[in-house]
Amino acid sequence: MGELIYIKNNGFVLFKRAVVLGMITKKSKSLCIAGTHGKTTIATMVTHVLNQSQYKCTAFLGGISSNIDSNFITNKDSKYTVVEADEFDRSFLHLRPFASIISSIDPDHLDIYKTINCIKKEFQNYANLIHENGFMIKHKDLKIDHPNTISYGLNFGADYFGENIRFENNTFVFDVKTPSSFWKNVILGVPGIHNAENAIACIALCSQLGLKENEIRKPLASFKGVKRRFEYHIKSKKLIYIDDYAHHPTEINALISSIKLLYPTKKITAIFQPHLFSRTKDFMTDFAEELSNVDELILLPIYPAREKPIKGITSKKLLDKITLNKKKILSPKETLEYICKNNLEVLLTIGAGDINKMVTPIKKKLINR
Repeated sequence: MGELIYIKNNGFVLFKRAVVLGMITKKSKSLCIAGTHGKTTIATMVTHVLNQSQYKCTAFLGGISSNIDSNFITNKDSKYTVVEADEFDRSFLHLRPFASIISSIDPDHLDIYKTINCIKKEFQNYANLIHENGFMIKHKDLKIDHPNTISYGLNFGADYFGENIRFENNTFVFDVKTPSSFWKNVILGVPGIHNAENAIACIALCSQLGLKENEIRKPLASFKGVKRRFEYHIKSKKLIYIDDYAHHPTEINALISSIKLLYPTKKITAIFQPHLFSRTKDFMTDFAEELSNVDELILLPIYPAREKPIKGITSKKLLDKITLNKKKILSPKETLEYICKNNLEVLLTIGAGDINKMVTPIKKKLINR
């Protein structure tokens, strides 16, 4: 706060981050990654692949890359800038992409947009900003237009599609069909069905920029992911502990589905912190449905962020809708005590609030118990 007061009192001009990113995208060949889910991982993946190639890039990411332990990369000699195109508060409408990936358009930020139709309209407005000589990589299920559009997804029906996703020798592997070739046994450095789909988007973009198969394969195998996105903290035969930023039902579905693929016989215990009263209200039924797919659930109180409480919207109301026998609401302190006394096989901490503050204490408790 002291820095902000100093800047205001000394004649500096202040701009929102989105406005500054818009200025940057007007002066470089900007590769913007949009979507209600997946944009941080895809942007980080694209950045990793480009910086392992002769192209390089500057990047402004929405999360900390585990490969470089930063969310910012600068390469002043590269013509490419990777930018996360955030739909919150319509920030992405400040950008001027040369090319863009659009991964998903789901109901979210309804405190801003009110309806899914409004969200779809603004995503189309964003797509209209893509340069006429550029291109759009979109998920095959999205109804959004640009004169030069390439689709991607899992299974048949896209220009770039993945199939035969499997977990072999502790490695996530899948095959990719491009418009001109078939890539067998693509190794991905991070697990998850959703990450395989993210990788296909990355493959499509980087291929369209001119990178060859071998220039893309190797970086995908060495990609370590983004902190708080399917991030392992304990990985042993007796116990798996993963922390994930998922805060929307679609993201929770992707996380739990991937966990079940990786560990089909293990008991899954999840600790979930709902994020925002409005989001909990808007997706109460969907949250309950997805969270009912674990074996045991601990709910924390709702993290309010920028909001005031909404009458009747509580973790207790969400808990009542969840169809599990083993479910309870605990405080962070009670949660730490509980996990020390109970048998765990796969433990997940899930949410976008301050649940990340529990990760280190949980890890220490589990290691020392």
